[in-house]
Amino acid sequence: MPTVLRIGPYRFFFYSNECGEPPHIHIQHQDKLAKFWLQPVQLAKSIRFSPQELKKLEKNGERE
Repeated sequence: MPTVLRIGPYRFFFYSNECGEPPHIHIQHQDKLAKFWLQPVQLAKSIRFSPQELKKLEKNGERE
């Protein structure tokens, strides 16, 4: 799972063998995981992230 980017405590990565899924990115912070679709930026699933943290991550992704 190649790491694409690190911003503060967050690690952005992808799996190279997720065939058939739309473009997306995984985000990890300690024991928290989230997966966001990239176009449009939208939460696919989350484990242990708070709603506030997810909103922050989604808003940052929409800026790009």
